[in-house]
Amino acid sequence: MAIQWFPGHMHKARKEMAMVLPDTDVIIEVLDARIPFSSENPMLENLRGNKPCLKVLTKSDLADDQATQVWLNEYESDTTKSIRISSQDSASIKAIQPMLKTMVSASQSRVNPFVVMVVGIPNVGKSTLINLLAGRTVAKTGNEPAITKRQQHISLNDHWVLRDTPGVLWPKVDNPHSGFRLAATGAIRDTAMDSAEVATHLLDYLCLHYPEALVQRYNAELPLHDSVATLEAIGRSRGCIAGGGLVDFDRAGRLLLTEFRAGTIGRMTLETPAMKSMELEQVDIIKAQNDAKKEEKKAARKAARAKRHSRG
Repeated sequence: MAIQWFPGHMHKARKEMAMVLPDTDVIIEVLDARIPFSSENPMLENLRGNKPCLKVLTKSDLADDQATQVWLNEYESDTTKSIRISSQDSASIKAIQPMLKTMVSASQSRVNPFVVMVVGIPNVGKSTLINLLAGRTVAKTGNEPAITKRQQHISLNDHWVLRDTPGVLWPKVDNPHSGFRLAATGAIRDTAMDSAEVATHLLDYLCLHYPEALVQRYNAELPLHDSVATLEAIGRSRGCIAGGGLVDFDRAGRLLLTEFRAGTIGRMTLETPAMKSMELEQVDIIKAQNDAKKEEKKAARKAARAKRHSRG
C-alpha cells in the first residue's frame, strides 16, 4: 500500500524541529507498541543524530506483551533507552522522568531547565502522553491523526520543559507492509484508504499469528487459510449484508479495524525486529531496481537526443 500523505503543516513542523534540535537535551520518540517499526519515522531518526532518545511504546495494553519486550530489548543502546506505557498504568508514566534524568549530563551550575522534545507520527498517543506527564490537559487529543498543528512548550517543573510537536509522517512510505499497518492502527485518515483492503491485509497476519483470538471473538467457522474469505465470514456473522444477500466488505472491514484498534479482539502486535530487517532489505532492493530503471530511461533519452542531433 503506497502512502503519500504529507500535509503542509507537517513539512513546516519538520523544518521547525530541525531548527530547535540544537537546544534540545533529550528526545522522547513516541511509538505505537503494536507497530514499533512502522511507527518509527526514519526522517526523525536522521534529524536527531546522536541526540539521547527515549523510545516510549504507547498503547502497550493493546499489544502482545512478549512481543513488546522483544522490541524493548532491541532498542537498548548507549544513546537510546526504551519503556512501555499505558494510559491506564500510572506507574509506567511516573517512571519516565527518572529515566530521562539518566540520559542527560547535568551540570551543577546549570540554571535553565532541560528541554525534552516529544516527537512521533500522527495518532500514536503523543498528546495523551504529554497530558499525563504534565498532570493536566495541555495538548489537544483526539482519535484521529493530525490533531496537533504547531509546537508548544509545557513546563513540568523547574527542571524539565516539554516541547510538543505535530505528528509527522514522512513524505512517502516506501515499505508497503508498513503502509497497511499504519492504516490498520489509525495513523492515517480512514478516508485515505480502502477499509476492506486494509482489513484483508491485517487478516493476512492475524490469521497466521492470532487465529484463536479471531475465532473466539467472532464465534464463527473462519476459513483462516484465506483472509478474504475470513473477512467475508466475519461480515456475514455480524450482519454486514448488502443487496442480494452479499457481504458488504467495506462495512466488514471497518468493523474489524474498529475492534482491532480498540483491543476488542485481543492484545496483538503486527511486527517483529526480524520482520523489520527483512522488509528493509526488500525496500533497498526495490529502490535499487527503480533507480536502475530511471538510469536506463535517462540513458535512452540521451541516446535519442544524440541520434536526432546527428541527423540534423
